Amino acid sequence: MPKTKTTPDMIMLISVALLLLTGVIMVYSASAAWAEFRFDDQFYFAKRQLFFVGIGIVAMYATMQLDYWTWRNWSKVLLYICFALLVIVLIPGVGLVRGGAQSWLGVGAFSIQPSEFMKMAMIVFLAKFLSENHKYVTTVKRGLVPSLGIVFLAFGLIMLQPDLGTGAVMVGTCVMMIFIAGGKLSHFMTLGAIGLVGLAGLIISAPYRMDRITSFLDPWQDPLGSGFQIIQSLYAIAPGGLMGLGFGESRQKYFYLPEPQTDFIFSILAEELGFIGGSFVVILFGVLLWRGIRIALGAPDLFSGLLAAGVTGMIAIQGMVNIGVVIGLMPVTGITLPFLSYGGSSLTLILVAVGIVLNVSRHAR
Repeated sequence: MPKTKTTPDMIMLISVALLLLTGVIMVYSASAAWAEFRFDDQFYFAKRQLFFVGIGIVAMYATMQLDYWTWRNWSKVLLYICFALLVIVLIPGVGLVRGGAQSWLGVGAFSIQPSEFMKMAMIVFLAKFLSENHKYVTTVKRGLVPSLGIVFLAFGLIMLQPDLGTGAVMVGTCVMMIFIAGGKLSHFMTLGAIGLVGLAGLIISAPYRMDRITSFLDPWQDPLGSGFQIIQSLYAIAPGGLMGLGFGESRQKYFYLPEPQTDFIFSILAEELGFIGGSFVVILFGVLLWRGIRIALGAPDLFSGLLAAGVTGMIAIQGMVNIGVVIGLMPVTGITLPFLSYGGSSLTLILVAVGIVLNVSRHAR
């Protein structure tokens, strides 16, 4: 094991800190009216977000100090636990239903989303599997099928909730990791064709998914139904212009855009801070992606390289999908924006993941 450096990658750390600060500020601005109406406290969501940021920072610091090899040793145990949670959450009366998906476990306002934990567990397990079976990555029988088999088993359980957005991010991240590990391009082309057929089947099998596709193509066909969210999001972004309406001056957060502090927080940010504010956030994600790639390339071994690449890819894919949905380039998926959207388990898990990458950076060349 290479000698550990005294400091992690400070550029990544600063970019994460700026994203978290922006997130807390925007959660307050986006949620103040809704929080005042529902809880008689305009700081309700902001205080909770600040609390989770604090927990997340502590968790990030802990994982930053924990040798990344520990995750390799515990990868199977973590995966078994997450599979168990995905099964438990499907039990009627146990899993909590929110937004039409039975994907939460907990009591009252404090809950966790097992699918978020599965994303991280799958990255750790796949990094271990691919690093140990690197010479078989180009084969179908001993490389592609075993690695993707476990991924699609988890995807199937997530789809039973159903939660297509989280499942798609997990699958996209894992496919990227297999490709980076040396998977054949021809295999991925075949897999892509099969995936498109499967995706079409999933869309056809559930009318609400077809509604999301049609509303994505023309949201004004059903402006009060399936197209409502994207229309309200575009109504928020358009007036923002270059400089925005000013902090706290959003109009769409006043009960037009449903719960704007979660999936559509970027809409409120663009409305209040304009193109410049939105570009600032995108640049911060770009910096995080750049540093993550550098850390992965300089990692001391294949496992840590795949681990850093997987976490970085997961954050990049999730951020890209969320912003793509908000600006109307992709169908609505229910994916949060990392570091910015209001949430407990998702924010904490993202910061734990960043802590792992920062630990790898302390060993990187």
